[in-house]
Amino acid sequence: MRDFVKRVTSKVSKLTPDQIQQLLDSLNEESEVLDAVFESLSVGLIICDSHWQPVLINKMAFSCIPLTVQNPAGTLVWELVEDEAVADFLKTNGNTQKKYISEEFTLATPGGAARFVNIAILPLVRAKKLSGYIVQIDDVTEKRNQETLIRRMENLASLTNLAASVAHEIKNPLGAISIHIQLIQKSLKKARKSGGKLPDEKYAEKYLETVNEEIDRLNQIIVDFLFAVRPVHAQLEAADPSALLDSFTDFIQAELKEKHISLKTEYIEKAPHIMLDPKLFRQVLNNLVQNSIAAMPTGGMLWLNTAVKGERFVLSIADTGTGMDEQTVARIFEPYFTTKAQGTGLGLTMVYKIIKEFGGDISVKSFPGEGTVFTLSFPIPQKEKRLLEYGKNDELGS
Repeated sequence: MRDFVKRVTSKVSKLTPDQIQQLLDSLNEESEVLDAVFESLSVGLIICDSHWQPVLINKMAFSCIPLTVQNPAGTLVWELVEDEAVADFLKTNGNTQKKYISEEFTLATPGGAARFVNIAILPLVRAKKLSGYIVQIDDVTEKRNQETLIRRMENLASLTNLAASVAHEIKNPLGAISIHIQLIQKSLKKARKSGGKLPDEKYAEKYLETVNEEIDRLNQIIVDFLFAVRPVHAQLEAADPSALLDSFTDFIQAELKEKHISLKTEYIEKAPHIMLDPKLFRQVLNNLVQNSIAAMPTGGMLWLNTAVKGERFVLSIADTGTGMDEQTVARIFEPYFTTKAQGTGLGLTMVYKIIKEFGGDISVKSFPGEGTVFTLSFPIPQKEKRLLEYGKNDELGS
C-alpha cells in the first residue's frame, strides 16, 4: 500500500477526481485498520517524537500506568506519568544511547492491589535515522502472581513432606524413651517388693541417661524442623554471579588445598546480572562445595563452570568424588535424607528452597565411582537478555 501511495502521489496532478477519491478511501481504510490494531494490542505503547513528546498513546497504556491527561500534546512523556519512580526512569533514560533498556515496577491500583509492569524504551527508526522513541508497557501482574502461587504450592508440598519426615524421625526417640521409662518403672516396682531397696544404681542411671539422650535428640529434630520451615526472606538484587563466585573461591581455596582438591573454573565473559540474594547464594555455594569435599576424602578435582543457555544463566559444580546411585539421587533433596553419619539431611533441602526462591532450578547427575554434577539455572532478566542480544549483534557487525 505504501509503495502504491508513493507512486500515485508522484503523479497526483494527472489523477482524475475519482482516482483521488479512491486513493483517499484506501488511505482511510488502512488508517482505520492500523488504529484498530494499535488499540487492540495487549501491551501499552506510547509513541514519542525525537523530543520525547507523545504522539500516540493506546488504551492499554492508560490501563497499565496512571497518566495525568488524555491530551498530551506539547508535554514531555515523563510529565504525564503520575508514578514518581516510572517518571524518573523515563526521564533518566531519555537520552540513553542504548538500543534497549527496561525495568520492572510495582504500582498500586486504585483498589490498593499491587500491579507489576515492565517498562521498556526502544528507538523508533525511520530510513535508518532516529525519529523518536517507543515506550512499551507490559502488565506482568498475572505472571508474577502465578509464580508466587507456584512457589506457595511447592512450599506447602515441601512442608507436608517435611512434617511427615519429622513424624517419622520423632517415632524412634519416643519409642526409646517409652521403653526405658518402662524399665525404670519395673525397677521401682521390684524395689518396693524387696522392702523399699532402690534399684541398682548403674541400671537406673543408664536408663535415665538414655532418656536424656533421646530428649536431646527430640529437641534437635524440632530445632532442625523450625530451621527448615522458616521463610527464606531473600533480598533479591541484580548481582554479578562471576564476582560472587570469585569471592567464594578465594574463601574456600585454602580448605581445598588442605584436602588435596584442585579447583578449575571456567566462567562466561561478561556474565549477565541475575536476581538473587548474595548471602543466600554464598550459602548455596558453600553447601554444594562442602558436599563435594566430603565426597573426595583422598582429594580430587572440583570444577565450577558458567554459561548462558537460551534465556537462562547456568552454573555447574562438578567433582570427581564417590558419586551416588540412582536411588540416592532421586531422594537427595528430601528433608532428613542423608548419607552422612553426622548429617542432618536438611542442607540440600535448604539449597533447593533457596534456588526456587530465586526463581531458579537445580538438578543433579551422579555416577558411583565417577563423581557428581549439580546444575543450577537462573532466569536472565529481560533487560540483561536484550543487552546480551545487542552485544552479539555488535560483535557480528564489527
